[in-house]
Amino acid sequence: MVTLDVRPQLLDALSALRDRVAAARFPLPLAGAPRARANRDELLAQLDDYLVPRLREPEAPLLAVVGGSTGAGKSTLVNSLVGRRVSEAGVLRPTTRTPVLVCHPEDHHWFSGMRVLPDLTRVWAPHREPTDDLLLPGEDPARVLRVETAETVPPGLALLDAPDVDSLVADNRVLAAELICAADIWVMVTTAARYADAVPWHLLRTAKEYDATLVTVLDRVPHQVVSEVSRQYGALLTKAGLGDVPRFTVPELPESAWGGGLLPASAVAPLRTWLVHVAQDPAARRHVMARTAHGVLDSLKARMPELAGAAAAQYAAALRLTSAVESAYDSEHTRVRGRLQAGAVLAGGALKRWRAFPLDCSAGELLDALVESLGALLLCAVTAADERVTDAWRREPAARAPELTADDPSLESAEHRIGMAVRRWRRELEEFAEEEVRDLDRGIAPDAETVAALVATTLLGGRRARTAGEGLAERIGAHGALRLRDRGGRLLAEHLDRVLLTERERRLAPLDALDVHAEPQAELIAALSVLQKER
Repeated sequence: MVTLDVRPQLLDALSALRDRVAAARFPLPLAGAPRARANRDELLAQLDDYLVPRLREPEAPLLAVVGGSTGAGKSTLVNSLVGRRVSEAGVLRPTTRTPVLVCHPEDHHWFSGMRVLPDLTRVWAPHREPTDDLLLPGEDPARVLRVETAETVPPGLALLDAPDVDSLVADNRVLAAELICAADIWVMVTTAARYADAVPWHLLRTAKEYDATLVTVLDRVPHQVVSEVSRQYGALLTKAGLGDVPRFTVPELPESAWGGGLLPASAVAPLRTWLVHVAQDPAARRHVMARTAHGVLDSLKARMPELAGAAAAQYAAALRLTSAVESAYDSEHTRVRGRLQAGAVLAGGALKRWRAFPLDCSAGELLDALVESLGALLLCAVTAADERVTDAWRREPAARAPELTADDPSLESAEHRIGMAVRRWRRELEEFAEEEVRDLDRGIAPDAETVAALVATTLLGGRRARTAGEGLAERIGAHGALRLRDRGGRLLAEHLDRVLLTERERRLAPLDALDVHAEPQAELIAALSVLQKER
């Protein structure tokens, strides 16, 4: 017989794998991202709510989760197995809003804490009707687990009535899937009218995929067609490879028709006998635990590489988006440097001011015009780069992430940021000019602002500004002029680089915030490899 491996080394490897799964994120809207997110959440639920707790405390009671589609009679079935009303049942759908777990009083301590389903708040109020309000003001009923005790439930077994897996309420559907992942035994309930529906068969195929311990209940079967419906349902199970799954049939009775009563003990006796046997027979209990646990562990061999592949696809898409931004800004950076060398800044109003300098234009006015023209050139480059990025991202499905498509308020302030940067360059250039003038040995030093205006014109005007260089040399000497041009040129290059880098980082910031890296793919595979070695 297969036994449950509870070695500390295996638990350590499983905990490390769990952390890697939790860290994997799939924020970019690629084709496989929704499936990857669902698979990750399902796997985390199985690890946190079932596998790790079960391996740590194999002596804990078996948990049988009763699940199924809307109106299948799950709550009535649970109430009938217990022998009293512990879960609300009725004709309104969905009836089960708060999941209910019922166990023997001696087993209450196993479920009152956070051993399983740690994300659900426990509520326990014995001797209360299931319809009584047990929630605190403002408490979300979808995240509460009501724990009941009953002497009629055999020790070593707990029953959990889950919400409908096809509930109209999305939170109920999510919670139902989470609860099923916590089960040692899946009890899938369907009806004579709906046994061929897609939802129960999706659950059955999932249980088969994970080799979980599975029981099916065909509920509310009219006595006239019991044999025929049971035969057809059995044939469908056999065709799906589930012919060996224990199958129980519950006839349609007046008590089940209204959804509020208890079924006769004889109607649920076969199912109850089976559940008592697996809970109290040591060999059967070990078999159930080992089968479900090994089913989850074995499923990791396919599920982890699938997650790793999805993580790799996310990183590849993030690289393409990043590359589009870097390529656009690198191209504009090269273009701006070429335009500066060609003297493109000394045009329009700036050229007009230069031609009027110094008779009809002051040094300050010339500097103002040059700074304004330089800012316009840089803003044009940033705008062009952003347009190229937008065009490239339009062809990438990953760029449709809400975080990347939201309006960026910083785009409107690019003009402000660039304006501040070029004005800062002007101030620093003026400080350089003041230093150079201060070091002159002449009795009458030239005006520092005029020197700054000439060196700015020389740096930004290209061949049109040849006379500016000559005028600068006349005022501070050839060596001083060369020294000031070198310092001013390096300063201009630094500010140019800083402006374009800042705007590039601004465009990349939403993508960087998604935190898509290369490591998750390798980490997921490595964690699986370590676990496989421990097994």
